[in-house]
Amino acid sequence: MSGPLEAFIEYITVTKALSKRTVEAYRSDLEQLERAAERPLLSLETADVLKLLGGIANKRTLNRKLSSLNAFFAFCHSRRFTAESERFALAKIPKLLPKFLSFDAIERGVSAIGTEKWTDLRDRALIMFLYATGVRISEALAVERSDFEGEWLRVRHGKGEKERLVPVAEAARRMIERYLDAVPFERNQLWLNHRGRVLSRVSAYKITQKYLGISPHVLRHSYATALIIGGADLRVVQELLGHASLLTTQVYTHVQKQNLKETVQRYHPYSNG
Repeated sequence: MSGPLEAFIEYITVTKALSKRTVEAYRSDLEQLERAAERPLLSLETADVLKLLGGIANKRTLNRKLSSLNAFFAFCHSRRFTAESERFALAKIPKLLPKFLSFDAIERGVSAIGTEKWTDLRDRALIMFLYATGVRISEALAVERSDFEGEWLRVRHGKGEKERLVPVAEAARRMIERYLDAVPFERNQLWLNHRGRVLSRVSAYKITQKYLGISPHVLRHSYATALIIGGADLRVVQELLGHASLLTTQVYTHVQKQNLKETVQRYHPYSNG
């Protein structure tokens, strides 16, 4: 490993205090490139980088390596290891529509769950809760019974530790009440496993995968998509989802446009000719 690369790794480890996983990702990318080049990274020119990375077909992998290089060269310039600040343009990645399920598909999945065991009621309630609130699975598993305020849920463990209030649909509230009446443990935490402990992310994933064939996060997308298609204001959806930036929420405008297009194609007289 060259001296500047060692200095960069020390900087992101000690000064920036990045996570161990992030530091290892930077180290892996940059050491790999330096070994492939067989010379220090600082000696590379744009043509060299293009030659080294030209064979990477996956654009997300390519962009990760380019981002690592950009961070390294920015650090070197700030430390005056280089006279110029080198920056490589990232590859353009087409925006993909978030995967989501329709209301009917979710209803079919929920109706396939039994009601005899309290864990069955929990599984029903969890799926309906996720679809009714759009909360992240980490937020859902942190919910306590006391977080419910009538028709509202206080989400206290969102990203950045920001609180927000989310309305909970009546159908989901009724199912949660059935589950709470049946659960044999006295705990303030809402979602429990068969031992009375807080349900894990892995267990939550297994529940949604078993009955719907998706991850819990797809229910969050399904919630947002249902609101957008129904005509909800984008900023309201942003607030409900707890997005810090409207740019994050704007991915759902593609869903809205697609719905408008399908509506015109289905009902406009010119579309039938």
